[in-house]
Amino acid sequence: MEINVLINKSRLEKRIEELAKQIEKDYEGKNLIFIGILKGSVMFMTELAKNIKSNVEMEFMDVSSYEGTESTGNIKINSDIRNSIKGKDVIIVEDIIDTGRTLTFLIDYLKQKEPNSLKIATMLSKPSRRILELNVDYIGFSINDEFVVGYGLDYNEKYRNLPYIGYFE
Repeated sequence: MEINVLINKSRLEKRIEELAKQIEKDYEGKNLIFIGILKGSVMFMTELAKNIKSNVEMEFMDVSSYEGTESTGNIKINSDIRNSIKGKDVIIVEDIIDTGRTLTFLIDYLKQKEPNSLKIATMLSKPSRRILELNVDYIGFSINDEFVVGYGLDYNEKYRNLPYIGYFE
């Protein structure tokens, strides 16, 4: 299978720097916690955090809803955050948002843990696939309904390590 470049490495890096500057401005003087959704968000979250000068704590959750290229609609928490987020400013960091089911579930779940604030940052958004309406605070790129890989995104655990976002012909 041939992979075509959708968003190259330099465009990704530039946009992540812009998002980091905006987050830094929005959270000036606050302690910020990123909650990365495994495994796809790792590269995006790491680069985002590296571009923020103030302290950023990192937590991870392992949440599954996909099998192959299709969302099952069933959301399962395989691994939860380890530390309390009560009274803290939290940004859920996601690799891609399509239907909105997973994020809607996570927002409801994490609100029960009483954070001071809860926002969403995503590297990619597919608005045409949205089933549930979401307010996404920080969006790297909006893309069409294509199955994408690279920069953390996978196809059956392959292609995550590509330094760009690609799609199959």
